[in-house]
Amino acid sequence: MSRQVFLYDHPERFVAGTVGLPGRRSFFLQASAGSRVTSVALEKTQVAALAERMDELLDEVVRRSGGSASVPAVAPSDITDTAPLDTPIEEEFRVGTMALAWDGEEQLMIVEAQALVELDADTEEDLAEAEERLLQDEENGPPMLRVRLTGAQARAFAKRALDIVNAGRPPCPLCSLPLDPEGHVCPRQNGYRRGA
Repeated sequence: MSRQVFLYDHPERFVAGTVGLPGRRSFFLQASAGSRVTSVALEKTQVAALAERMDELLDEVVRRSGGSASVPAVAPSDITDTAPLDTPIEEEFRVGTMALAWDGEEQLMIVEAQALVELDADTEEDLAEAEERLLQDEENGPPMLRVRLTGAQARAFAKRALDIVNAGRPPCPLCSLPLDPEGHVCPRQNGYRRGA
């Protein structure tokens, strides 16, 4: 069976979004063009890492080009997307690995999100061999979402993604773990309340 690649070259929309209440949210990347919509599930930490790394890569492009690259310093307000994810959300796959690249000739950010693959191996050596075969098998690898964005689209994606990550539960001032609406057992308080 050949690899399924969901390719979006200059999508109309590429966003990170959530479904559910803080503490129980599911995170998605969603790309769309015309009537075609692709949604892939991932973890909150993956969304944060993707957005942060995207901003870093764009900053590096600007630095190396001496400011001549077509990359804005901040997300342009005219392309800010605050709309919810398109529904119905049909998860194509759960993301395992992601990659970013900058195409200097076309001045485009390339984002790849590949499906999580569970490898069956008895030893570390077997696992390393299985991972290497998977990486080299371009035709029969796991499903992949590949999106090509302008610098402005990439900045807008990164800003929205970080805003969504930060919109979750507030952190405990003592331990930095998320506060739950039902209550919070703080490891820093070691099971007792401090006196006033």
